[in-house]
Amino acid sequence: MSYRAWTTIWGLALWLGLTGHAAAAPSAPAAAEVTVHVDRPGPVIHREVYGQFAEQLGRGIDEGIWVGEDSPIPNVHGFRKDVLDALKAIHVPVIRWPGGCYADEYHWRDGIGPRGQRPVRPNHSWGGEDRNAFGTHEFMDFAELVGAETYLAANMGTGSPREMSDWLEYLTGDGQTTLARERRANGRDKPWKVTYLGIGNESWGCGGEMRGAYYADQYRQYATFARALGGQTLVKVASGANADDYAWTEAVIAGAAKQIDAFGVHYYTIPTGDWKHKGAATGFDEKAWIATLKAALHIDELIARHSAIMDKYDPAKRITLAVDEWGTWYDNEPGATALYQQNSLRDAMVAAVTLGIFHAHADRVRMANIAQMVNVLQAMILTDHGRMVLTPTYYVFDLYQPFQGATALPVDVRAGDYAFGDVRIPGLYATAARGTDGAVHVALVNPDPARPVRVALALPGLKAKAVRGRMLSAPAIDTVNTFERPDAVKPAAFTGAAIGADGAVAVAMPSKAVVVLELR
Repeated sequence: MSYRAWTTIWGLALWLGLTGHAAAAPSAPAAAEVTVHVDRPGPVIHREVYGQFAEQLGRGIDEGIWVGEDSPIPNVHGFRKDVLDALKAIHVPVIRWPGGCYADEYHWRDGIGPRGQRPVRPNHSWGGEDRNAFGTHEFMDFAELVGAETYLAANMGTGSPREMSDWLEYLTGDGQTTLARERRANGRDKPWKVTYLGIGNESWGCGGEMRGAYYADQYRQYATFARALGGQTLVKVASGANADDYAWTEAVIAGAAKQIDAFGVHYYTIPTGDWKHKGAATGFDEKAWIATLKAALHIDELIARHSAIMDKYDPAKRITLAVDEWGTWYDNEPGATALYQQNSLRDAMVAAVTLGIFHAHADRVRMANIAQMVNVLQAMILTDHGRMVLTPTYYVFDLYQPFQGATALPVDVRAGDYAFGDVRIPGLYATAARGTDGAVHVALVNPDPARPVRVALALPGLKAKAVRGRMLSAPAIDTVNTFERPDAVKPAAFTGAAIGADGAVAVAMPSKAVVVLELR
């Protein structure tokens, strides 16, 4: 790439603003080099890494997903049509339900039969009452409508192996057993497919305050009786560690590796590191911005260290490391329902770098579930009665769709740091893969809110002939989408990339932006 080409691209990029937003003149651009080794393909990035999580709390399900057939809100058999359409558009691969902490107080029989006759139970985990309008049939139908695999969390805390076994028979029985006939009487003739079964949730905490060795024995008992009928293959997921609790991983994997198909790890990004004072979702400053990103990056170390323990007992990497709860968690907003929080450009950045970390560990991380789908924590979607808005995080999942099922490609990044105060993080992130469409897809993340980056992108193994891209950015680091301004943070076409005579690519990367390129 000649100097004239570089200056032409860069000048045009800055003139257009790239983001489509009016902004102050940026700082002088930094320089970075990214090498994508197209000639060294790695493991497949499983689609399930883009999984979702929906728990019975706040407005996550009631109003967020389920409104009932009689609602004036447009719906499909009681499910919000706008939410369904949005989830189908990003091809959600798997949904986890009913919890979370709530799973270990949920008894599946409460959620079958005529809705008006279902029991009303207290929600001990999150407050309020659960009328059980959204139960087994509703969840399984919802997953089918979305086109997603199902991940059920079974009740170990207050349940029993018999209760779990009966639930599976009710769901998957294809014969004339009493439970299969009961399902048919309740309106579902054909058995459902259950792909994943979590046995307990956070059993080290809200799921029973267990010790690792004790949970391993309990898990082995439950796993023995976890059977799907009709020839279905069931992936059994053990309740994994809380963030950096490596002792839990050691105890559970050592005690039950042969019975475990997947091992869950939970990690939430908290800007302050203090669960009692987590920080605000909006109106934050650059200190909170960089602190949040630094906290998000810690998941890379967690995955590496948990994987190293798993490797001792499972060197063939048969067992999936499932990050089945992850995302940002801030202080409750005044007057908001349980765990409702706004979602800003900062959350989009967290999603982008986290998904890139999952790609880098694709040999072991084969499922993940962001917390949560609608109206809870780092949500894809926010609703307010009949209104709906897509969040910046939703748009990252949209931009990253080409990575679902793609083949990971090794990436080397040479870039300076982004620093604010005494906190320092890398100034550029990159992930790449060969998509199922044959194209090479490269995602670049510039976390610096003021400084653009000139990226020299080399592609050994590919002489690129065409490039196109999309980008997500915003005027300010705390920009959010609201019901009044739903498009404040939304993807736009990216035209700041050009191919040189040698097939290398020059990218004029704006500040605080996520860019995804398609190269052919």
